[in-house]
Amino acid sequence: MFRLRTLCAFSWRQFQFRSFSCEPLIIQMNKCTDQEQIFDLIERNKETLSEKQVECAFNNLWQLQKQKTSLLKNVEYVGDHPQFLTLHNLTTNKIKLMNDDTLVNVLYITQQFAVKAHDPLIQALVTEAWKRMESRFDIKVLSTFSTCLADQHLYFSPPMGKIADIVNRNLETIQDLRSLCVLMVNISSLISQHFQEQLVNKTELLFDNMSSPEVDIAKRIVKFLQNVKYRYYPLLERCNKVFLDNMNHLDLDSISKIFDGYQFLQFYSFEFVIVAKKRLTEMIPLFDNPASFVKLFVALGPVAGPEEKKQLKSTMLLISEELTSQQALAVVKAMEDMESRNSHLIKNYLKVSVIPSEISILVYAISMLPSPHLDEASVSRIEAVLPQCYLYGLNDFATSVLRWIQYDHMHMSSITGKQLKLLQKLDHYSHQRLQQSNNLDLLWEEVKSLKEDWFRESLVEETIAALHRLMDGMNCMNVSKIASFISRTNYLSTLLLDKIASVVIEQIEKIHPFSILAVILPFSILNYDPPQRNEFLGTCMQCLNSHLGTLDPVMLVFLGFSLATLEYFPENLLKTIFNIKFLARLDSQLEILPSSLRSRVQFRLMELNRAVRLECPEFQIPWFHDRFCQQHYNKDTGSMNGAQLQIYKMLAEVLGGINCVKASVLSPYYHTVDFECILDKRKKPLPYGSHNITLGKPPGMYWESNTQIVGSSLPPGAERIAFEFLDSKAFCRNVPHIKGKSAMKKRHLEILGYHVIQIPHFEWNSMALSQKDARLDYLREHIFGAGKS
Repeated sequence: MFRLRTLCAFSWRQFQFRSFSCEPLIIQMNKCTDQEQIFDLIERNKETLSEKQVECAFNNLWQLQKQKTSLLKNVEYVGDHPQFLTLHNLTTNKIKLMNDDTLVNVLYITQQFAVKAHDPLIQALVTEAWKRMESRFDIKVLSTFSTCLADQHLYFSPPMGKIADIVNRNLETIQDLRSLCVLMVNISSLISQHFQEQLVNKTELLFDNMSSPEVDIAKRIVKFLQNVKYRYYPLLERCNKVFLDNMNHLDLDSISKIFDGYQFLQFYSFEFVIVAKKRLTEMIPLFDNPASFVKLFVALGPVAGPEEKKQLKSTMLLISEELTSQQALAVVKAMEDMESRNSHLIKNYLKVSVIPSEISILVYAISMLPSPHLDEASVSRIEAVLPQCYLYGLNDFATSVLRWIQYDHMHMSSITGKQLKLLQKLDHYSHQRLQQSNNLDLLWEEVKSLKEDWFRESLVEETIAALHRLMDGMNCMNVSKIASFISRTNYLSTLLLDKIASVVIEQIEKIHPFSILAVILPFSILNYDPPQRNEFLGTCMQCLNSHLGTLDPVMLVFLGFSLATLEYFPENLLKTIFNIKFLARLDSQLEILPSSLRSRVQFRLMELNRAVRLECPEFQIPWFHDRFCQQHYNKDTGSMNGAQLQIYKMLAEVLGGINCVKASVLSPYYHTVDFECILDKRKKPLPYGSHNITLGKPPGMYWESNTQIVGSSLPPGAERIAFEFLDSKAFCRNVPHIKGKSAMKKRHLEILGYHVIQIPHFEWNSMALSQKDARLDYLREHIFGAGKS
């Protein structure tokens, strides 16, 4: 009986083995649940493996690998396994027998297992694929092959060029958006602007024909736009909607890449920030290894609330010693956006950095520390990389060195020749790059991030000259970028502004509504009306009208204020902004903005509210900023500067006493006025008595209603005079032309009943007014008229 049971058991085991081994090898491989099982099958069948079985072995090894978490993946173990080497050698002999799909698939998977690009198998597979792709590859196989080349960083190689040519010739017939997006990303370094536009148009068409576009497709589209530096709003908005609809399926890596793309393209989506912040905050407890946590820190930090920031920083301090130089650099950049710094982290990695952009960021971060200092070794490291730097890198270095010099000067340290020599070198290399520029788009890429101080003093004239030289290259794709840059220069070039206006009028159909604010801004800031003013502003508003309900609330506030500065008040825009639902959206958005930007938006909304009340009372938009203004102006205003103190004393002398002039006054609707006096109908100054205020104290309101017209509280025939000292900030940099905000303030004070006397700094400090008597006469003439005393 025992022998029978033993025989039966042996027979059953034999039956099981034989039934498994009798199955086709591909089915056996597909049933494997572990890589060792696949390697066992390879070892037992290596003499008879066909090219399809080779592909199946690669496929299953890779599928098993993809099922593992990143920490458990062991691609190096697989790549070094003896049976993987067997598979590798078998593949080399079967390349010619493989069909196109098998060939490229094996190449792709082989690279995923870290087989080097110089390996004979990889080279043989790439060569064979290159031979076949022109006549035989379909779009899906071609996209996979382009990814294989991209993984080897062969972006500028002949085969990648051939792929770009094939896509160009067959673009009209391509219907597979997934494959096209892969190809677009991989060939983006080789395409012309015309080809770029064709790809964007084709993508837009295919995207709109998809019932439910995939997240991966949307991510690749954003990556492509980032690669070609094209902020194409229609596609970005479509992709953003896909991300919002699929936020629960986005992992840390995806959200991080989307944020990177949006930041690079200067595309802001309030809705995406809100939902991404919530998703990332949920991930904080999930990551404790440096690589993942750094990625989370960089993505979440700049938009996190106070509690989340505290949690992120405390964890980062615990792992800071484990960071690589690249990770530390990413953290430093994120901490800048978070308005926070870590000197220990910065000075560790400056010593080992050799890449110009890294050194620039670290040096700039050091300059923002409470006690900035660079040792001799750091200065030498900076000097060594200067010839390799673009303008923005040179600018960052210059800004840092100037802060360093300023700190040494304030603390009585000597300014070394090394510092001055470094500034001279920075100036030399910067001017050289500007003079050699010959492409408007490339020039903008270099100047777009220049920081104000050093640029304004050293480079602005040379930059404007370069823009004049390349002005014919201005078009619908770059006009908003150039306009945005000019806004920062304070340099009035009527030639450039007229060109911007004409491009906008002629090509408005190709300009996205998101770009309109940037286009209008330089005209608003510099207080300039182009010859075709009404057509220009009307065209801009026509572009905006159908999008007012979907545009970013912050953008609309800035847009409304910019137009108000130009005395342009579109009713549709104002009714959109001064609406309860819009203001509620704006409030929720303000909660996640950095404090400095939040304050700026709130102040701009107040200024727009004031402008509409004063200049367009017919719109009947209520004034609702009393409490905000009272809180804002309930702070010490500080003491007067030297010129203001001079004017104050001389006004008292001209008007007959200190009780006849008020300093630091608040007008109705909260405009600040440097000095004020009242003249009766015979031009005689009226004393204020006890109403005057102490210098340096908060300005006060002395009307019962803060929206009352000033003339209504005066004796018959009297007038209230406002004196404004205009420093250099009130004028364009290159000409004595008053800027938009100062011009608007004058309008408002005149509407409120003031006679406004503006005293430009260049007149007050001129040689003609170098003596006290001349300044007294200057004031008398402006107050009482010529020949009066």
